[in-house]
Amino acid sequence: MSSLMPAAIIGASQRVKNLAPSPTVAVSERARQMKSEGVDVIDLGGGDPDFKTPDHICTALNQALAAGETHYVATAGTAALRESIARKLLRDNRLSINPASEVLVTPGAKAALFQAMLAFVEPGVDVMVLEPAWVSYRPMIEIAGGRPVAVALSPKNNYQITRHLLEFSLTPQTRILLVNSPNNPTGRVLTVEEAQQVAAFAVEPQLLVFSDEIYEKILYDRRHHICLAALPGMASRTLTFNGFSKSYAMTGWRLGYVAGPADLIKQITKIHTHSTTCVTSFAQAGGVAALEGPQDFVGEMVAHWDRRRQAICGGLSKIKGIRCPLPEGAFYAMADIEDTGFDSTTFAEKLLQEARVAVTPGIAFGRASAHQIRLSFATRDEDLQKAVERIGHCL
Repeated sequence: MSSLMPAAIIGASQRVKNLAPSPTVAVSERARQMKSEGVDVIDLGGGDPDFKTPDHICTALNQALAAGETHYVATAGTAALRESIARKLLRDNRLSINPASEVLVTPGAKAALFQAMLAFVEPGVDVMVLEPAWVSYRPMIEIAGGRPVAVALSPKNNYQITRHLLEFSLTPQTRILLVNSPNNPTGRVLTVEEAQQVAAFAVEPQLLVFSDEIYEKILYDRRHHICLAALPGMASRTLTFNGFSKSYAMTGWRLGYVAGPADLIKQITKIHTHSTTCVTSFAQAGGVAALEGPQDFVGEMVAHWDRRRQAICGGLSKIKGIRCPLPEGAFYAMADIEDTGFDSTTFAEKLLQEARVAVTPGIAFGRASAHQIRLSFATRDEDLQKAVERIGHCL
């Protein structure tokens, strides 16, 4: 019998030990566990569209399966999908890319971001993150050895981005600026003026810009999405991250991409080759169908979310101590609960235990949202109505 005791000898690396699990995933997992135990929980913590993937997209996948497309494909993605992505970027974003060398297909936009962090972040590199920010940005930077530098945006002026704030947060070690619009968790959408300020700021210290545009098609009140890479002087320094999860209700497909200058994509592809090899072959056929097929479904889905955002924000704002302004994009509402006297963690726990409503505490997205909670309205109308009623009774 071996005298070795691996459990006692082998431990996780320090960077993993110090890593906190995803708060949004943790909320959904906890709600899922409670439901399995028979507890009636309404889960507003996650970000999964409650619509079925359109039939023509599923048909394309099934046809690829039937045709035997179940083997390795090109590491960067099938030629058909990369060409479709190039056409989409030109059509929707006025961004011209070479599909052969300037786009990489990944298992979700999250993987694209993570691989890019590993490719360009290392010890001694600072990454500017506009907060409130998606919960996975900071851990990605830290895993790569870099240091996240928060640019705290205030809800008091609708999270406005100014040149002054950007310059105030700039450090001598800053190499990357990370921007997300429409924003998760706030739903904020960049204005033309803000996008221009971001572009002008990035050029002077020669920053690389990571532009997360996964919610680009989910916009309200006739707002327009601005692709940062399409602005003058930005194509050579911007990586654009996007995918199919949110706009086409394809979260489980794990299909995303990053587009940018060939020399930058080449470096990310090295990480991708050793970690993923390639994205699921037949899923990519579905991606082509999503981009090339009818787009009416997207507008119909957004119309449903528009109605829901007005219902939940209006309902919550009628509850004493809560203010919930309408988001401009995405499918999340950020409710200000400071007047209730609770911090976001305590309040979220109170709602889960007493109201049986799962939400994400705002502190998970940065200190700027320590007195806010995030609620997803990508769920059934009746559940949203019940959630508002339960929260009202709880308070």
